[in-house]
Amino acid sequence: MAGTPRTLRAMNDRAALDLLLEHGQLSRTRIGKLTGLSKPTASQLLARLEAAGLVLAGGTTEGRPGPNAQLYEVNPAAGYAAGLDVTPERILAAVADITGRTIGSYELPTPGRRTGTPVVQQVTDALDGAVKAAGLARADVHRLVIGTPGAFDPNTGRLRYASHLPGWHTPALLDELAAALPMPVEYENDVNLVAVAEQRLGAARGHDDFVLLWNEGGLGAALVLGGRLHRGWTGGAGEVGFLPVPGTPLVRQVTKANSGGYQELAGSQAVPRLARELGIDDIPSGPYAEVAAALVARAAHSEDPTHQQLLETYATRLATGLASLVSVLDPELVVLSGASLTAGGEPLRALVQSELEELAAARPHLVVGAVPEQPVLRGALESALAATRDEVFDTSR
Repeated sequence: MAGTPRTLRAMNDRAALDLLLEHGQLSRTRIGKLTGLSKPTASQLLARLEAAGLVLAGGTTEGRPGPNAQLYEVNPAAGYAAGLDVTPERILAAVADITGRTIGSYELPTPGRRTGTPVVQQVTDALDGAVKAAGLARADVHRLVIGTPGAFDPNTGRLRYASHLPGWHTPALLDELAAALPMPVEYENDVNLVAVAEQRLGAARGHDDFVLLWNEGGLGAALVLGGRLHRGWTGGAGEVGFLPVPGTPLVRQVTKANSGGYQELAGSQAVPRLARELGIDDIPSGPYAEVAAALVARAAHSEDPTHQQLLETYATRLATGLASLVSVLDPELVVLSGASLTAGGEPLRALVQSELEELAAARPHLVVGAVPEQPVLRGALESALAATRDEVFDTSR
């Protein structure tokens, strides 16, 4: 077939680039062994990639047994991607080079309804701050992924399930952002991006079917089925904060009330309330997520019976909602993420696992998330990098 040699070369090129991303510097001989290519073919491949600006000749194997060999690495400047993590309080922005290393970041305060700055300007200001910190220009960025609470409905283009995010619900917003930015822009639910980060870098590596339960400012979930995010018809798959569960009143018109059974039962705001009911007096002040994380962390490392009761009751509440999810989806794995869950560590994980086995027939393994630092932003970068690499590393054109 016409074009087959070019296609095979492109496949070998991509395999070599992926190996360099995974392992760092490699010699020609090592690349040949890992790809199964002959030495002459590996040499031609590396020469081709070096000429295309995709790889660089780095150091040598000096100090190792045998003659010195040239080492090669992916050229970090071959492409750049950006990510944004949006909340009502601030926008975090970061730029990464093609290897995944973050080279610039910026935080733009957006204090809820008190700001009069249009959303498009907020986005461009945050992006420009990260781009400047990276020593780049806006046009150098190949792709941008924006993570927000809720989700943009693919049928209408409007943000749903996030009434607490002011300014993001205008019908023309996506068109306005497309007109203002020179690179392709994608939008993703923030919890879905945490799942991307965990699948690429964290506790869900090697797993194609898992549920990620997130509990920080709000309670949500991400569903990965067959290796792909399941977003649902309107982008609302995983909005489990609205899930009716035993133990809380049945709330009607939950999207207008912006509340629901599972959120009220096991969300971050439920933890300090539960602590007061148990007679715990020394409750810290601050945002719900921070207070909940502090209380859960203290309970997980305390032998005091009251604190143990707090942890056990919280675990039961978490397992109550999870039982519905795993009964329907039967996932291989459940990842517990967000400050209110990761603060409990192994003690909380073990309690939730035990309770879930009592409440559901499915038996997924529970793990604590392994990407604790800015997981939404990390997921946005990983998502943007995946598409950028597909574009930049395509040598078949």
